[in-house]
Parts: sequence; C-alpha cells; structure tokens
Amino acid sequence: MLKSTCVFALVLLLSACAEKPVKRYDAKQLLVDKCASCHNLDLPPKTYEDEKAPPMMAVAFHIKSFAQTQDESQRILKARAFVKDYVMNPSASKSFCDKESLASYGVMPSQKGKLTEDELDAISAYMFERYTQENLTKEQAIQNKLNAMPKGQLLAIKNNCLSCHRVEMKLVGPSFNSMAMKYRNSPETLKNKIRNGVGYMPAFKKLSDEELEEMSKFIFSTAKP
Repeated sequence: MLKSTCVFALVLLLSACAEKPVKRYDAKQLLVDKCASCHNLDLPPKTYEDEKAPPMMAVAFHIKSFAQTQDESQRILKARAFVKDYVMNPSASKSFCDKESLASYGVMPSQKGKLTEDELDAISAYMFERYTQENLTKEQAIQNKLNAMPKGQLLAIKNNCLSCHRVEMKLVGPSFNSMAMKYRNSPETLKNKIRNGVGYMPAFKKLSDEELEEMSKFIFSTAKP
C-alpha cells in the first residue's frame, strides 16, 4: 500500500512539474492572415497607387536599418522588439517613417485584441528571416530567369504542364518534342487537345486564344527529328 501511494505521489509530482506544451505557430500563414490586408507580402514587392501601407519587405528593411544597437549581433532582436512594441502601441513619434510616408499612409492602427503577444513574436521572427537582402537577390534572379523565357514556356510552367511532360523525355504524358513532331503539320489539332483535353490530360479551357497560340508555339519550338 505504501509503495502504491509513493508511486501515485511521484506521478502527481512529475505531472505538476511538467512544462506546459509550447504552441507552435505557422508564422508565414499568420503574416498572411494578420498583415496581408494592408501590406503587400511579395518578394520583390509589388506597389499599388491605392496601397494602405508600405510593402512588408520595405518595412522589414527599414526597421532593421534604423534599429539602434552598438552590437550588430543584437540588431535583429532590437528590430523584433521594435515591431512588437509598435504594432501594439503605434505612434508618429515612434515611427521610423519619413514625414511624407507618414502623411501618405498615416500611423497604423493598434493591433491590440487582434494579435496575441505569442503570435506577434512569431510574426516578427519570420519577418526578419524572410525579408533579407540574400532572399531578395535569390528571388530577383529567379524572376529575371522567368522573364527571359518565351511566353509559351512561362504558361507551361504556370499551368503545371511540367508535372506530366518534359521537353525530351516521356513522363506521365508524351514529351513536348514528340508532340511537336507528331502535330507539326496539324497545329490546330494540338491546340484543340490542349484546350479540350485528351485521355488523362485535363482540359485547359481557361487559356485565351493568344495564350493557346503562345503555348503551342513553344511546344513546336522544341521539335527535333
């Protein structure tokens, strides 16, 4: 009996001392849910004439640049601390924005009651991980590569055609090369199959006539006897 009592007491003691589970947040989704209604989240950012607030990349770069610290290893921590304070207690006197930007955007409304401190902590950490010069450079290189591609190739990527087709290798569907050779004398047949689908291939009726022309032009450009 004594042994059972001791075991039970030990279980209670361990349970009482166990750490409370830490809730894990999807910081990326939080940023979308809580910030995207006002801030553009793209990297590189897009700007609009009627935007409510500056792009998030500009916000992150600006705050990181103005965060006051004599120890560079503490810069991100200082920047995050500023975000967590400013979002809950915003004011013109705290803002790092220039007068013209403040006049244009105004002071952001307080997010008290809309965000918990833990959610804001997760968002601030993600902000300074996502919006960096290194990531911007990578994204710009990808964008430059995409911009250099033919329109038809971009459409093929956008419409997920490469999940079933490759240029010179059969995958789920035939290669672009073999399609180009097969329909080289009947381009309208190829366009019809793309638009209406065939076999396991779904229809792509949402493509405009111009897009269909560009995509078929790209496929025919891959032709190799």
